[in-house]
Amino acid sequence: MSDLEHHDFGRQLKVYQAVLGALLLLTGITWGIAYIDMGGTMNTIVALSIAVFKATIVVLLFMHVKAASTMVKLTVCAGVFWLMILFGMLLMDFVARKGDWVKNGPGTDWF
Repeated sequence: MSDLEHHDFGRQLKVYQAVLGALLLLTGITWGIAYIDMGGTMNTIVALSIAVFKATIVVLLFMHVKAASTMVKLTVCAGVFWLMILFGMLLMDFVARKGDWVKNGPGTDWF
């Protein structure tokens, strides 16, 4: 028997509809906060937090990681860990350059 025969499609459809509603609502909130001045970088922090939450919903429910085996969950965690390493390396490079690329602008020779 395939995995599709074991799923309750009525329940899954309700989950998908709830996730769609949540994603649309969160997209609307993200769009709305773009017009509110929260001062400094707070808009970016809030928008990125909402984006991370939406990505988590998609990974857990649409990609079925929530109900997957331990190996799949471990693989997803390893991917997120590797992404954090890459962001950390990017941040180290930015700090080492002391933001020179921002002052010079894109397309200039800042090496």
